[in-house]
Amino acid sequence: MEKKLDQKKNQGELVVDIYEENKELVVRAPIAGINLNDIEVIFEDDTLIIKGERREQEKRDEKNYFLKECFFGPFLREIILPKEIDSSRARAKYENGFLIIKAPIIEKEKVKKLEIDH
Repeated sequence: MEKKLDQKKNQGELVVDIYEENKELVVRAPIAGINLNDIEVIFEDDTLIIKGERREQEKRDEKNYFLKECFFGPFLREIILPKEIDSSRARAKYENGFLIIKAPIIEKEKVKKLEIDH
């Protein structure tokens, strides 16, 4: 357990918006300055996992920073999904600096009439 906490300390966390649109669950995350080959999107049970690494493009030499807020290195976000989705029909795209993941929501019958055996 302690090792997992230490690993999370060294990772950035991704911010996300989650909403429903046209009977789909949509997860939108701003991910700028990243190579798409460095991102993984995984559905595991009722959890969406987005992980990757943002690599610094320029060499790190000693700079006299006045402010350094840009995170470089591995990041991870695990999201327990608020609705049941069909992950086999999920899709992801990268558009204007945003990773957008869409998956159809599984609609369950709200009323079901049972036939009585006799």
